[in-house]
Amino acid sequence: MHHFDDSTTRVGAGSPYDSTTKAFDTPTGYTPLDKSTVDDSVDDPFEDDRKKFGWTAGPDLGLLGLRAVLGGIFVLHGLQKVFGLFGGPGINGFAQSLEKMGYRESVVLAWVTGITELAGGGLLVLGLFTPLAAAGLLAVMANVIALKYKGGFFGPNGVELELALAGMAFAALFAGPGRAALDYNRSWFRHPVAAGFIALLLGAGGAAVTFFVFR
Repeated sequence: MHHFDDSTTRVGAGSPYDSTTKAFDTPTGYTPLDKSTVDDSVDDPFEDDRKKFGWTAGPDLGLLGLRAVLGGIFVLHGLQKVFGLFGGPGINGFAQSLEKMGYRESVVLAWVTGITELAGGGLLVLGLFTPLAAAGLLAVMANVIALKYKGGFFGPNGVELELALAGMAFAALFAGPGRAALDYNRSWFRHPVAAGFIALLLGAGGAAVTFFVFR
Protein backbone atom coordinates (compact mmCIF):
# COMPACT_ATOMS: atom_id res chain seq x y z
CA MET A 1 0.00 0.00 0.00
CA HIS A 2 1.44 3.33 -1.07
CA HIS A 3 1.86 6.05 1.52
CA PHE A 4 3.41 9.47 1.74
CA ASP A 5 6.94 9.85 3.00
CA ASP A 6 6.96 11.83 6.24
CA SER A 7 10.18 13.49 5.22
CA THR A 8 8.55 15.09 2.19
CA THR A 9 5.09 15.92 3.56
CA ARG A 10 5.91 17.38 6.94
CA VAL A 11 5.82 21.16 6.99
CA GLY A 12 8.78 22.54 8.79
CA ALA A 13 12.53 22.87 8.45
CA GLY A 14 13.78 21.40 5.19
CA SER A 15 10.26 20.86 3.88
CA PRO A 16 9.62 21.31 0.13
CA TYR A 17 6.40 23.20 0.97
CA ASP A 18 6.35 26.71 -0.51
CA SER A 19 4.35 29.10 1.72
CA THR A 20 3.97 31.62 -1.13
CA THR A 21 2.32 29.31 -3.65
CA LYS A 22 0.83 27.05 -0.95
CA ALA A 23 2.07 23.95 -2.82
CA PHE A 24 4.74 21.26 -2.53
CA ASP A 25 7.59 21.24 -5.01
CA THR A 26 7.81 17.45 -5.07
CA PRO A 27 5.38 15.31 -7.08
CA THR A 28 4.47 13.38 -3.90
CA GLY A 29 3.28 16.47 -2.03
CA TYR A 30 -0.21 17.94 -1.88
CA THR A 31 -1.83 21.36 -1.74
CA PRO A 32 -3.81 22.08 1.45
CA LEU A 33 -7.36 23.36 1.12
CA ASP A 34 -7.72 27.10 1.42
CA LYS A 35 -10.73 27.36 3.75
CA SER A 36 -11.18 31.06 3.07
CA THR A 37 -12.74 30.20 -0.30
CA VAL A 38 -15.32 27.78 1.11
CA ASP A 39 -18.90 29.07 1.26
CA ASP A 40 -20.26 27.67 4.50
CA SER A 41 -23.79 28.91 3.76
CA VAL A 42 -24.18 26.34 0.97
CA ASP A 43 -23.81 23.45 3.36
CA ASP A 44 -25.85 24.97 6.21
CA PRO A 45 -29.44 23.69 5.95
CA PHE A 46 -30.61 26.28 8.48
CA GLU A 47 -29.26 29.27 6.61
CA ASP A 48 -32.07 31.50 5.22
CA ASP A 49 -30.71 33.14 2.09
CA ARG A 50 -34.04 34.70 1.08
CA LYS A 51 -34.28 38.44 0.72
CA LYS A 52 -35.02 40.15 3.99
CA PHE A 53 -38.29 42.04 4.39
CA GLY A 54 -37.93 45.78 3.97
CA TRP A 55 -40.15 48.78 4.61
CA THR A 56 -42.83 49.55 2.05
CA ALA A 57 -45.41 52.32 1.88
CA GLY A 58 -48.31 49.87 1.58
CA PRO A 59 -49.35 49.79 5.28
CA ASP A 60 -49.07 53.58 5.54
CA LEU A 61 -51.32 54.08 2.52
CA GLY A 62 -53.79 51.55 3.85
CA LEU A 63 -53.96 53.25 7.26
CA LEU A 64 -54.32 56.63 5.58
CA GLY A 65 -57.32 55.33 3.65
CA LEU A 66 -58.80 53.79 6.80
CA ARG A 67 -58.42 57.02 8.74
CA ALA A 68 -59.80 59.17 5.91
CA VAL A 69 -62.94 57.07 5.43
CA LEU A 70 -63.69 56.45 9.11
CA GLY A 71 -62.86 59.98 10.19
CA GLY A 72 -64.79 61.52 7.30
CA ILE A 73 -67.92 59.54 8.17
CA PHE A 74 -67.83 60.72 11.78
CA VAL A 75 -67.12 64.33 10.79
CA LEU A 76 -70.30 64.31 8.71
CA HIS A 77 -72.30 62.75 11.56
CA GLY A 78 -70.88 65.31 13.95
CA LEU A 79 -71.90 68.16 11.65
CA GLN A 80 -75.41 66.71 11.53
CA LYS A 81 -75.68 66.55 15.32
CA VAL A 82 -73.98 69.82 16.26
CA PHE A 83 -74.98 72.16 13.44
CA GLY A 84 -77.93 70.37 11.84
CA LEU A 85 -76.16 70.19 8.47
CA PHE A 86 -76.84 67.58 5.76
CA GLY A 87 -80.37 67.06 7.03
CA GLY A 88 -79.22 66.40 10.59
CA PRO A 89 -81.34 66.95 13.72
CA GLY A 90 -79.05 69.49 15.42
CA ILE A 91 -78.42 69.49 19.15
CA ASN A 92 -82.05 69.91 20.20
CA GLY A 93 -83.36 67.23 17.87
CA PHE A 94 -80.60 64.81 18.87
CA ALA A 95 -81.26 65.52 22.56
CA GLN A 96 -84.91 64.62 22.09
CA SER A 97 -83.86 61.34 20.47
CA LEU A 98 -81.63 60.58 23.45
CA GLU A 99 -84.51 61.24 25.84
CA LYS A 100 -86.66 58.73 23.98
CA MET A 101 -83.86 56.19 24.35
CA GLY A 102 -83.96 56.66 28.12
CA TYR A 103 -80.93 58.92 28.64
CA ARG A 104 -80.87 61.62 31.30
CA GLU A 105 -79.07 64.94 30.81
CA SER A 106 -79.83 64.52 27.15
CA VAL A 107 -78.67 67.98 26.08
CA VAL A 108 -75.26 67.49 27.71
CA LEU A 109 -74.92 64.05 26.17
CA ALA A 110 -75.97 65.43 22.78
CA TRP A 111 -73.14 67.97 22.92
CA VAL A 112 -70.63 65.40 24.14
CA THR A 113 -71.58 62.91 21.44
CA GLY A 114 -71.64 65.49 18.65
CA ILE A 115 -68.28 67.03 19.64
CA THR A 116 -66.73 63.57 20.05
CA GLU A 117 -67.78 62.58 16.55
CA LEU A 118 -66.79 65.90 15.00
CA ALA A 119 -63.44 66.35 16.76
CA GLY A 120 -62.58 62.65 16.85
CA GLY A 121 -63.27 62.26 13.16
CA GLY A 122 -61.24 65.34 12.26
CA LEU A 123 -58.28 64.25 14.39
CA LEU A 124 -58.41 60.79 12.86
CA VAL A 125 -58.24 62.21 9.34
CA LEU A 126 -55.21 64.29 10.31
CA GLY A 127 -53.62 61.43 12.20
CA LEU A 128 -53.29 63.55 15.35
CA PHE A 129 -53.81 62.04 18.83
CA THR A 130 -54.95 58.96 16.94
CA PRO A 131 -55.38 56.57 19.92
CA LEU A 132 -57.64 58.99 21.82
CA ALA A 133 -59.62 59.89 18.71
CA ALA A 134 -60.18 56.24 17.79
CA ALA A 135 -61.09 55.32 21.38
CA GLY A 136 -63.67 58.11 21.53
CA LEU A 137 -65.32 56.98 18.31
CA LEU A 138 -65.24 53.37 19.47
CA ALA A 139 -66.99 54.40 22.70
CA VAL A 140 -69.76 56.11 20.75
CA MET A 141 -70.27 53.01 18.61
CA ALA A 142 -70.26 50.76 21.68
CA ASN A 143 -73.23 52.68 23.10
CA VAL A 144 -75.11 52.55 19.80
CA ILE A 145 -74.53 48.79 19.49
CA ALA A 146 -75.65 48.24 23.10
CA LEU A 147 -78.90 50.04 22.28
CA LYS A 148 -79.57 48.38 18.92
CA TYR A 149 -78.23 44.84 19.25
CA LYS A 150 -81.69 43.38 19.96
CA GLY A 151 -82.75 44.48 16.51
CA GLY A 152 -80.54 41.82 14.93
CA PHE A 153 -77.65 42.14 12.55
CA PHE A 154 -79.32 43.08 9.25
CA GLY A 155 -82.14 45.46 8.43
CA PRO A 156 -82.91 49.04 9.39
CA ASN A 157 -82.58 48.24 13.09
CA GLY A 158 -79.53 46.02 12.66
CA VAL A 159 -76.02 46.77 13.84
CA GLU A 160 -73.95 45.72 10.84
CA LEU A 161 -72.91 49.31 10.02
CA GLU A 162 -72.11 50.10 13.65
CA LEU A 163 -70.03 46.93 13.98
CA ALA A 164 -68.10 47.80 10.82
CA LEU A 165 -67.35 51.31 12.10
CA ALA A 166 -66.40 49.96 15.52
CA GLY A 167 -64.06 47.44 13.91
CA MET A 168 -62.39 50.17 11.89
CA ALA A 169 -61.95 52.30 15.01
CA PHE A 170 -60.48 49.33 16.87
CA ALA A 171 -58.04 48.72 14.03
CA ALA A 172 -56.93 52.37 14.02
CA LEU A 173 -56.61 52.25 17.81
CA PHE A 174 -53.96 49.52 17.82
CA ALA A 175 -52.44 49.74 14.34
CA GLY A 176 -51.60 53.39 14.79
CA PRO A 177 -51.91 56.17 12.23
CA GLY A 178 -49.09 55.13 9.90
CA ARG A 179 -46.31 57.40 8.72
CA ALA A 180 -48.59 59.68 6.71
CA ALA A 181 -49.90 61.38 9.84
CA LEU A 182 -49.19 64.27 12.20
CA ASP A 183 -48.55 61.71 14.93
CA TYR A 184 -45.48 60.44 13.11
CA ASN A 185 -42.57 59.75 15.47
CA ARG A 186 -44.47 60.80 18.60
CA SER A 187 -44.24 58.56 21.67
CA TRP A 188 -47.64 56.92 21.09
CA PHE A 189 -46.66 56.37 17.45
CA ARG A 190 -43.57 54.46 18.54
CA HIS A 191 -45.53 52.41 21.12
CA PRO A 192 -48.92 51.81 19.46
CA VAL A 193 -49.94 48.76 21.51
CA ALA A 194 -49.31 50.38 24.90
CA ALA A 195 -50.95 53.64 23.80
CA GLY A 196 -53.85 51.66 22.35
CA PHE A 197 -54.53 49.81 25.60
CA ILE A 198 -54.45 53.03 27.63
CA ALA A 199 -56.81 54.78 25.23
CA LEU A 200 -59.06 51.70 25.13
CA LEU A 201 -59.43 51.78 28.91
CA LEU A 202 -60.35 55.47 28.80
CA GLY A 203 -62.86 54.88 26.02
CA ALA A 204 -64.39 51.87 27.78
CA GLY A 205 -64.76 53.91 30.96
CA GLY A 206 -66.50 56.72 29.10
CA ALA A 207 -68.83 54.32 27.32
CA ALA A 208 -69.71 52.56 30.59
CA VAL A 209 -70.46 55.84 32.39
CA THR A 210 -72.64 57.03 29.52
CA PHE A 211 -74.64 53.82 29.31
CA PHE A 212 -75.00 52.91 32.99
CA VAL A 213 -74.98 56.29 34.75
CA PHE A 214 -76.83 58.59 32.37
CA ARG A 215 -79.43 56.03 31.35
